[in-house]
Amino acid sequence: MSHLTAATATGAVQALGVGVPGYAHPLLAPVEWAELTRPGTPLHWAVLNVADGPGTRPDPHCLEAAGRLRNAGVRVLGHLDLAHGSRPFGELVSDAHRFLDWYRVDGYYLDRCPADRADLAATRRLTATLEAVLDGEAHLVLGHGTHPHPGYAEAADQLVTFSGAWADYRWSQVAEWTADLPESTFVHLVHGVPRTHLDEALRIARWQGAGTIFFTDRTGGPGRSGAFHALPGYWDEIVSRIGPGVSE
Repeated sequence: MSHLTAATATGAVQALGVGVPGYAHPLLAPVEWAELTRPGTPLHWAVLNVADGPGTRPDPHCLEAAGRLRNAGVRVLGHLDLAHGSRPFGELVSDAHRFLDWYRVDGYYLDRCPADRADLAATRRLTATLEAVLDGEAHLVLGHGTHPHPGYAEAADQLVTFSGAWADYRWSQVAEWTADLPESTFVHLVHGVPRTHLDEALRIARWQGAGTIFFTDRTGGPGRSGAFHALPGYWDEIVSRIGPGVSE
């Protein structure tokens, strides 16, 4: 697996950075996609979701957006919806190959990934196969949205251990087992964060040991929210507070 960083001998890890869970189609969100290529943006990765996956044929607008990101040194991840473990293995692998063949992705974001121990073996089988698709260089993010069984940490580079509303995030608790792993393992995605609480949200992320975040003032309903599809109103403030990040 690729890794954002490794801990040094002193235990230091990379600075907090941003992961974009999937903006709207480039035709609908041209400003958002263009902003991701701005030099100095602390961006760890951006998810490409063409049509709940790679679509049925290459999309020229998505090809252009992905190419610009790659040229800017940004890691592009293909969106694979696991539907909480209900999608067939072969269907997911087929989607993964299309993302690679058409958009030259650097890895995959496994949305609605199961979190229970019972699904761990099947998830490991899938992530091992996705690693092979990219010759061992895939960056894999498991989109649980909650703390999964700790065994999932061995199946991917990063785990999304929170995805939801600010009202829940500000009172959230971190699982004890996460303390044994570097900050680069964990991702927090939070919508509905007021501008006046941005600093508080960043403090929570650092306190809970998250290495990658996406905060937005936009709101959405429960489940698969569209709140992350557009640029936060305070994007410049996030960039200035976090500072330069690392993109391999």
